[in-house]
Amino acid sequence: MSLKNRLVEFKRRLQVYNKPKIFGIGANKTGTTSLKAAMDDLGFIVGDQRKGELLLEDWAHRDFSNIIKLCRQGQFFQDVPFSLPNTYVILDNTFPNSKFILTVRDSAEQWYNSITKFHGKKWGKDGQIPTKEDLVNADYIFKGRAWRANRLIFDTPENQPYQKDRLLSFYNNYNDNVKYYFRTRPDDLLVLNVGEKGAYKKLCDFLKVESKRKEFPWKNKTINK
Repeated sequence: MSLKNRLVEFKRRLQVYNKPKIFGIGANKTGTTSLKAAMDDLGFIVGDQRKGELLLEDWAHRDFSNIIKLCRQGQFFQDVPFSLPNTYVILDNTFPNSKFILTVRDSAEQWYNSITKFHGKKWGKDGQIPTKEDLVNADYIFKGRAWRANRLIFDTPENQPYQKDRLLSFYNNYNDNVKYYFRTRPDDLLVLNVGEKGAYKKLCDFLKVESKRKEFPWKNKTINK
C-alpha cells in the first residue's frame, strides 16, 4: 500500500475510532440499499459493501477475523455477510454497544417475490427465476459467484435454487432468530419496514439523530412491487 493510501486509511480509521457500530442485518431485498443511502445521508461513515461481499467464503467457514477487520474501517455496514445468519452474534460480542437494524418486508411472500424478480432481471432468461445454469454462467464479481452464493446461503435443491418453501423458511427463521436473540434488549435492535409510513422518523429516533428529510432517499425501490 502506498504512503498516500496509508494516510487515507489512517484518517478513515481515526474518524470511526471509538464510535459505536451500526449494522443493517436485514436480508437482501428488504430495503437495505435505501437504508444504506439514508445512513450515508445522515453522515454515518458507510463501510465498503463490495469488500464485505468478497468475504462470503469467510462467513461460510465461520471465520470472522477478516469481517471484524473490515468493521474497523467504517461505522455502518449492511448486505453480505452482515445480512447472514450468525454474523450479528459475533459482531454483538466483538463490538459492545453496537446498534442493529433488521429491515423486513410486509411478508415473507413479498420478500420472495422481490428477490426472485430482482435476480431474474439480473441473471434469468427473459426475466424468469434463474436456474442453476443461469447462476453458474452469471458474471457477478466473478463467473459462477451467484451460484456459489446461492449454495452457501440457501438450503435448496440444485435443480430448484429458488424453491419457494425453502426460501420462505429461510426468511422467517432468520428474522425470528434475530428478534429472539435481542428479545431482552429492545434498545439495541430496530425492526424496520422502510416501506411503512413514518419509517424514516423511526430510524432517526432509534439513532438519536435529526434530519430535515421526512422519507427515505429511495434506492432500488421495489418495496411495493
